[in-house]
Amino acid sequence: MNTPAADLTNHAFDLQHLLAHVAGMPPIRVAVVHPCDEPSLEGALDARRAGLIEPVLVAPRAKLESVAAAAGFDLSGIAIEDVAHSHAAAARATELACAGKVEALMKGSLHTDELMAAVVARESGLRTKRRVSHCFVLHTPRYPRPFIVTDAAINLAPDLVQKADIVRNAIDLAHVIGVKVPKVAILAAVETVNPIMQATLDAAALCKMADRGQITGGLLDGPLAFDNAVSPEAARTKGIVSAVAGQADILVVPDLESGNMLAKQLVYLGDATSAGIVLGAKVPVILTSRADPDISRIASCAIALLLAQHYRTSPP
Repeated sequence: MNTPAADLTNHAFDLQHLLAHVAGMPPIRVAVVHPCDEPSLEGALDARRAGLIEPVLVAPRAKLESVAAAAGFDLSGIAIEDVAHSHAAAARATELACAGKVEALMKGSLHTDELMAAVVARESGLRTKRRVSHCFVLHTPRYPRPFIVTDAAINLAPDLVQKADIVRNAIDLAHVIGVKVPKVAILAAVETVNPIMQATLDAAALCKMADRGQITGGLLDGPLAFDNAVSPEAARTKGIVSAVAGQADILVVPDLESGNMLAKQLVYLGDATSAGIVLGAKVPVILTSRADPDISRIASCAIALLLAQHYRTSPP
């Protein structure tokens, strides 16, 4: 029986609503990769207290216990996989996931590149037919529903084939959080196709791929400038007739730099709540920054729990 999708479409994307939805679900076992600073270790312990995860701390034991002692954290009753360094932690965590001993990975204090290199390595056993990509799930008081920004953390300058997988991953995530037919805005600086602006050409091609059934499960339109994607008034002013414009559920950015800046501007200047997750591997990867607040870490774990439950019946 499929796990019911979360229904976040008519609610503010807040921690209380997420936790209320997943309250009846058992926690998932998560390999926390090298949580060797206070924020990353605290995030894992907070998610454990919230009933979302059962962490397996994969790190040099001496270093981990030193961090815990300095911060006053109690690690009793928590599984620890003792490894030599961060690189070994990433490798061991992927082994645990491949063997089915954990259902998700969570980034600790190591660099994103180091963790993801282990996840996508051919020998990891975690690769799927999809390219891995990152999604920010965000909610800001100025927008009526949660929305996804992708890809803002992994794919630097994706080509058309990679963007197609980025869109597919985001659509899958939207389904899991309760958006049955997500509206996907392919962003560019302008809303018309310009042959000297690659982002507009890619946007048009992605929309045609959706028309031909190569991308399914969502409603695509683009190129759309950001204002036209999120503001009905801006779309009307420019004469854009679209079922997506002004009400996008997914914002697909041209490259990592634009996506990263957009997401962080929304968080720091737009009071957005955020969660970060990686899709496209056989298990979800919880990917947050050490600068993220506690609510982002908890929300990311809650979404990973939803994804892991979904993957039990519909493996990626």
